[in-house]
This record gives sequence, structure tokens and C-alpha cells, in this order.
Amino acid sequence: MRRAALVAVLALGCHNGGGGTPDASVGDGGLRLLGPTHSGNYNLGPVEWSGSFSNACAPYPSSMQTLEGELLAGLSNQVAGDGSYCDACAYVKTGKGKELVVRVVTYGVSNGPDDMDLSQAAYQTISSGEYPRSMTWNLVECPTTDPAWIQFQTAANPYWTSLWVRNPREAVTTLEAKSPNHANWFALTRGTDGTFTDPGGFGTGPFTLRITGVDGAQFSPSLSGFSGGELVSAGANLP
Repeated sequence: MRRAALVAVLALGCHNGGGGTPDASVGDGGLRLLGPTHSGNYNLGPVEWSGSFSNACAPYPSSMQTLEGELLAGLSNQVAGDGSYCDACAYVKTGKGKELVVRVVTYGVSNGPDDMDLSQAAYQTISSGEYPRSMTWNLVECPTTDPAWIQFQTAANPYWTSLWVRNPREAVTTLEAKSPNHANWFALTRGTDGTFTDPGGFGTGPFTLRITGVDGAQFSPSLSGFSGGELVSAGANLP
């Protein structure tokens, strides 16, 4: 189901208090800014689900493409090159006062570290034909009630387990697992494509994940097992 709140322009006022205070609310919509304000320019970029340029956080199953919508963004290598912003939401406010929430699905070369490339749909939504196209952006809590999803890499197996957390309510900072191979919480390693990997694998059988968001929120979905390439609902999302 596509989230109407994520595919519409947000007529909100920005009340970011300290210019970088976590959890500041934005207008009547109740969005929470999660971290510092970035100031740069927005551009129409090669940011789409399909085309000649692949997304750094890909691949995305078609169901995730539908869920996350068409308002997409790419950030600079300087900010997102470690994969930590994959699937996060960002609140964008242009110098002309237009506002939008976009989903980050890639990163790459940009003119400035805080610039943002937008998909055609996102660009057309907020562009007023101005130049330069100044804007600010913040990580933000996604306006969604949908669950997070766990997407296992195609080659994932009990001896090498790797996965993405798709559609998180906010940027994910850490992912830990308790599994047949880990009696205590084991921190997975994040890759530059946004994956989390256990090089020794979870083993065979049930396991529990502990997902931590950028503001410290956590939830712990339990799964009975997995197979390579599987996409599984986490049943809930970060609170």
C-alpha cells in the first residue's frame, strides 16, 4: 500500500529550534527531525527505480518500490557513502518555501556535500524554476504506519547471513542478532550498500533481530528462519 503522507507535498512549518536538535517537531504534521540541518542545493538527478544508473542501496523488490513510492532522493558520497542513509526519509525545504519528504535510495558524486539529487517526481513537485535551487534537509521520521521489512541477500545462508532493513520508520544505526550461532547480541557489519552482514551466519533455526534507529528507538522482530533472497515482514516498525 502506498503511503499517501509520503507521496504528497507537506504544507508544514519548520520549527527546528536549535537547528539540529533531534526529535524537533515540524508543523502540524508532527514529523520529527532527527539530527542536524544540512544546507545545499537540490537537482534533478538520475534517481529512479529503473534506468541506466543503478541505486547504491539496491536491489529493491517491486513490492518495496511500490511501498516506498516515487519521491526519491540521492545524497552525496561525503554524507551517505557508508550506506548509513539507505532507506531513510529526509525532509526537504526549498529556498522558495516548498516542502517534501523523500526516501533516500542512493548516493553519489555531487557539487557539494549537502546537495541532494531528486527523482523526476520529487523534482517536479517542489521546483519553482528557481536557480540556484537552494534547500535545507534533515533526516526525519517517516510518516508511515507500515511495518519494516527484512530483505535477505540472494546469497544469504546459515553460514553467511546478509540483509537489508527496508521501509524503516527512521534511519537504522545498528542491527544485532541472537541466533543459533549467537547466544548474546551480535552486531552485524554495515556495508556501503546498506546491508547488514554476519560473516559467520546465523545458523539454522529461529533468530531475533534488534534494530536500533538514529534516535535510539529499538524493536526486536523474531523470525523462524530464512532463505536467500526472501523478503519478510518484520511485523512492526521502530516506535
